[in-house]
Amino acid sequence: MQTAQLTTLTKAVTPLPLLAVNNVEVVYDNVILVLRGLSMEVPKGSIVALLGANGAGKSTTLKAISGLLKTEDGEVTRGEIVFDGERIHGIDPDKIVRRGIFQVMEGRRIIADMTTLENLKLGAYTRNDGNVSDDIDMVFNYFPRLKERTGLSGYLSGGEQQMLAIGRALMARPKMILMDEPSMGLSPLLVKEVFGIIKQINRDLGVTILLVEQNARAALSVASHGYIMEQGKVVLDGTADELRDNEDVKEFYLGGAGDQRKSFKNLKSFKRRKRWL
Repeated sequence: MQTAQLTTLTKAVTPLPLLAVNNVEVVYDNVILVLRGLSMEVPKGSIVALLGANGAGKSTTLKAISGLLKTEDGEVTRGEIVFDGERIHGIDPDKIVRRGIFQVMEGRRIIADMTTLENLKLGAYTRNDGNVSDDIDMVFNYFPRLKERTGLSGYLSGGEQQMLAIGRALMARPKMILMDEPSMGLSPLLVKEVFGIIKQINRDLGVTILLVEQNARAALSVASHGYIMEQGKVVLDGTADELRDNEDVKEFYLGGAGDQRKSFKNLKSFKRRKRWL
């Protein structure tokens, strides 16, 4: 009897995810089906990696969450997206930002003819307090290099622009940041530095992060959980450790099969792909 009561109590206090994507379909131009019943969850305070090849639907997933599909004639035609207990799909992007979600776009999308400081202040546009000096100091603490760059942002290096894009997101004081390919175009040394700061931000500020990446190895080094997408749906998920140890993931995403196959009868690539899709 006591065991049964304890089990019921445990279920009752299980926290709801900060973000839940439930059986979502996305269509572009009323014709092209991109997401095909996508479901995933992001717990509060976690870093979750969303992995997959080009065209898998990763960026579309982020745009569906942040409300940016409308800018590309896309829409959620089925399912629901719930953030912090409220449905958010279908509402305007600025209202989603005000609810606590900020997306760092692929390619950084900083304003090149504005200074570093002006770009940072732009990130606080949806805030009502008007006092952003403490937040600017916080960003400079994470990215001291930006404090030295007082000119136009268009002259920053690729790594500095990525730092500025992340810093601009922090200025909104978000509950959750969506990051789209933060390693794109960066040297291995800068990738390591940027991902280290991402992990530090998550640990220090408690900001939840959904990380879209093609660099699976880097993403799984900071994430606690991961999802792998193929052709618009999730085909595999698990903890970061489980995914790193999975032979399929090693073969298709980590640059090696993980074992030295010596006969064709042990080659399972076709069967794996067929099973996943």
